[in-house]
Formats: sequence, C-alpha cells, structure tokens
Amino acid sequence: MGRDGARGEWRTAGEPGASVDQRSGIGPGAVIARDSGRPESAVGRGAGPASGGGDPRGGSLATLPASAEFAEVRPRSAGPTHGALSVDEVDAWAVLVAVDGIGPVTLAALLAALGSGRAVLETAAGPRGPRRLAEAVAGRGGHLDAALGRAIADAAIAAPVLVARVRALGIEVLTIESSDYPGRLRLLDLPPPVLFVRGDLAALDPARSVAIVGTRRATEGGRRIAGAIGGAVSTAGAVVVSGLAVGIDGAAHAAAVACGGRTVAVLGSGHERLYPRAHGHLADQIVAGGGAVISELAPDVGPVPGTFPRRNRVVSGLADATVIVEAGERSGALITASWALEQGRECFVVPGPLDSEQSVGCNRLLRLYPGQARAVPSVAELLEDLGLAGGAARTSPDRRLLRGGRAVGPDPGAVLAGLGAAEAAVARAILPRAATLEELMDATGFAPATILAVLTRLEGHGLVVAALGRYAPAGTLAATTPHPRRLGPRGAAATPPAGR
Repeated sequence: MGRDGARGEWRTAGEPGASVDQRSGIGPGAVIARDSGRPESAVGRGAGPASGGGDPRGGSLATLPASAEFAEVRPRSAGPTHGALSVDEVDAWAVLVAVDGIGPVTLAALLAALGSGRAVLETAAGPRGPRRLAEAVAGRGGHLDAALGRAIADAAIAAPVLVARVRALGIEVLTIESSDYPGRLRLLDLPPPVLFVRGDLAALDPARSVAIVGTRRATEGGRRIAGAIGGAVSTAGAVVVSGLAVGIDGAAHAAAVACGGRTVAVLGSGHERLYPRAHGHLADQIVAGGGAVISELAPDVGPVPGTFPRRNRVVSGLADATVIVEAGERSGALITASWALEQGRECFVVPGPLDSEQSVGCNRLLRLYPGQARAVPSVAELLEDLGLAGGAARTSPDRRLLRGGRAVGPDPGAVLAGLGAAEAAVARAILPRAATLEELMDATGFAPATILAVLTRLEGHGLVVAALGRYAPAGTLAATTPHPRRLGPRGAAATPPAGR
C-alpha cells in the first residue's frame, strides 16, 4: 500500500515508495522468502526468518519484476461454487494467507495474475492447477515456485475445513479491501492484507489510540508505571494497544480492562496458539470489555521469533503514539519504537536508572533520537503531550490512577474481591514482588500443597504466571499498586512504624 492509503493499490517490494524492512519479515527487492523456522506441520505465513534477522532471501518462492504494478483487486461477494470450494472472496484470502510461503507481495501477485482469490483457489484445485498458477504468474513477468504452487493446490482442496474452523472460533476475517480495515494500518507501505479478529471491530479504528509496550522481564515498578499509564490513557478515552506479552504489555492491557476501557491485543501467533497461554483469560477479558484480539496469522500458526517483529509493526501501526516502559538492550519493544518512528508516529520513552538492565534500551533511545523519542516525566505530562489531558478529567472508575502525576495503578482490592480467602492471601503476598514457593509459605502460613493448588487456580484466572522458580502477578493483578505493608512471620501483617 502506498501512503495515500488508496484501497486496492498494492506495490511490490521493489517499487518506489515501498520501504520494507527485514523486521517485518518481508525482504527488500523482488524475492519473497520462506519462513524456514516454522515447523513443517504448521500452517502459516512464510514472510519472515524465524530468527527475526539474517538474510530474508533464503529459499525464494516467487520472483517479481521491480517494475510490476498490480492491478486493483477488490473482493466480490459471490455464492458457493461447485466442487471442492464453497467460499466467498474474503474466505479465499484467508485460505491463501494461511499457506506457508504466501506473504503480502506473493498474494498481490496471485490476485493480479488471476483476478481474485476465488479464481486462484479454483485454478489451483482444477486440472494441472499448480502449473496453471505458474503460467498465470509468468504471464505477468513473474515466477511461482513449484512447491508453493502445490501448497496452494492443497489449501484449495482443504479450504472449506479452514473456513469452517475460523467460523467456529468466532473469528472475523478482515481484508485490506474491507471498509472495517483499520485506517491507520492502511497508511503503512505494506500493510497486512488479512487480519483475523476476535472482538469489536470498532476498537481497531478509534478516534485516539496509544500503544504501550516494554520488556517481558519487567520490574515491579515498571509494571505499575505501565498500569498507571494504561489506566490513565484508557480513562481519557483512548484505546490501549499492546502485544499481550507477560510484563509491561500485560500490565497495560489489564489496567485498561480494570478501568472499563477498550484495549487491542496484537498476537505474534494464531488465535488457537495464543501466546503466552497465561494471558488467555486476559484475552477473554479484553474481548468482553469491548476490545479486540487480532493476528495477521492463521489460527493454528504457532509463535516463532520471526513472528514477533511483524506483530510489533502492527502494534505501532494501529496507534497514534507508542510509549516504551522499560526495555533492555535487545528488547523487542525497541523494534516497536523504531517502527513507530519510521511510520511517522509519536514515540515516548520512560527513562530509568542508569544501573537498571531493564532501562538500558529506553535510555539509549532517548540518546539516539533526540527530539523524536520524547521522555516521560510523569503520567499527567504524558497525557498533555498526547492531547488527552482533557479526557483524563472525566470521571474515572478508579481515581487512584493519577496522584499528583505519580504512577499509581488500580486498587488491588477490586481485583482480590472476587477471589476466595486462600487465593486472595496468596495473590496479596505476590503483589509486592515475585515470590518463590518458600517465600509464599512464610507469607501465608499455608502448606506447600495448598499453595500449589491455589497458584494453579490463580494461573487459570490469568492472575499469576510462573517463571524461573518464582510466581509473579499477571493480567489485572499485574496492573495494581499494593498498599505499603510489611509481612511478619507466617503471614502476620506487621504494624507500620509510627509516622508512616
């Protein structure tokens, strides 16, 4: 897509104005690469190296002349066809992008050569289907790999199965030609041609949207800052966009949910392979709250390193501005920040201590991009910079979000109220910081078997995640700010010293 966002106008990666980076998984030039890192059994998109780096040209599938211009292709509404196919044009696009090896440019080449997605599948499923596909692409000066042609033929035959599966999962398919396709994504040079959406489509194209991202290895302070920003932005009327990861992403999503706002989660996998699993409950809460969970990958595509840079590009592409809260030297949040700057969107960075590993990337961003990456001195000032300060003044479900501009998350009492006594005790013990089993025994006085059973239930609710022998808050719990307290032996809450 060109920056003018004209519907139906597609460009090859070699055309003027089509600036494509390896981070998106779409290599420069005219060669489309296979995702060699995905398991053979997975059905998915092959537009990026699994490592997220290296040469994206390894194993060419289709070559296109740099001067080729794709004809305008619009989906047509049509009834069932005879034979193996009974899908309309939108479903045909969904089937095609589920083929390992088909990315935006290859899809555009096929649509241009045969006129529609339905025609591609009908041709592939017919006599000498793969050969006829190759001849059609060759007629426009391109080349279609034989293996990819056979894969398209197999997908054409199995198309009704995939379409039925998408329907059963309650997933809506949006193509770039749909009137509901997010307008901000249309402005990207090469936007995802298909989005698989669960939730409210209106959440994808709001008046204002802000991405909040950061490291998975977040500190307790970082999670609370993310929660405070997410809650404040949501209360101000904007949609919070993030990547559903553990850490900063989850805290931002959860705070928006806790405030009754809308949030959009962009997956680095298909819906049926949602990652991380610990945030499955949070994803359900996002949808129930009027938000959406989306992916450009077919439902059964699993997460591999190469899919996350592509997700990050969509995260920044859906937002007017991106806020980075804690990012290590190699954090994927830095990729999101660079995408935001490349896309001409605003970028804000929460600076951190010089000796904090989680703040190395943030501090470096501020140094490398002065005037472009802007520091966040407080939540209140961030809202002013975002043009949301007026919206923040309206009544909030939780007035603790802003306290003199300081980062204060939602009250944990609201989260703990719906839990049983044992669950609430363990969750309260985890709130100040991640804890080991032994530390939870000391804090609660419960037996190991009891604590493990409670932790299993809390993980099922999406409130706790286990990592490296410790149990940390997740989901809505991760966005809260605990009341200051000290634990006495075996869970007795110590009385605060006088003057506190």
